[in-house]
Amino acid sequence: MGLFVKVCGVSTPEIVEACADEGVDAVGFVFADSPRRVTPEHAARISSRLPPGIARVAVFRRPDAAEVRAVLAAFTPDLVQADHDSLAGLGEVRLLPVYHEGGAAPEGGRFLYEGPVSGVGRMVDLAKAAGVARLGEMILAGGLRPENVGEAITKTCPFGVDVSSGVETSPGVKAPELIRSFVEAVRAAEERLVSA
Repeated sequence: MGLFVKVCGVSTPEIVEACADEGVDAVGFVFADSPRRVTPEHAARISSRLPPGIARVAVFRRPDAAEVRAVLAAFTPDLVQADHDSLAGLGEVRLLPVYHEGGAAPEGGRFLYEGPVSGVGRMVDLAKAAGVARLGEMILAGGLRPENVGEAITKTCPFGVDVSSGVETSPGVKAPELIRSFVEAVRAAEERLVSA
């Protein structure tokens, strides 16, 4: 099985289709304050273009249960992503907890690991991330781009990677060609790991 690839902050049908064309594993729709924020109705509409097998992820920061329920009334994700310590009481949804560099350590399972602040495009300390990767199925996020994701994979051996601003031409505006370059760089890094 190849590395898990998630493209986050998707907001247009064109980019949904580009993600599907490149065979990513998950697409994130942001409901937190961000230039990538979408309405639940819009997320439901454009995510309908995704084929089976690509996970739809509802991305929050520190939501309360009412905020999540309001989104779930119009959009049915496969996973709800939010800071690990804000997930209590969210009900019967599959969760993708987010852990931050310098914060609490993950306790196994699948989780996303990024810098101290979400959504700012800052890469974590890769040496520290390599240790975190041994604690469970780490999806590395923050500051990844086509030109640096290979090194990040080689140094941390993650379960997967998550990209947002690294495939954008301006905040919130993603480019199909950058998504393609990112996925190609991930697959090339996979090949090097397998043959090492």
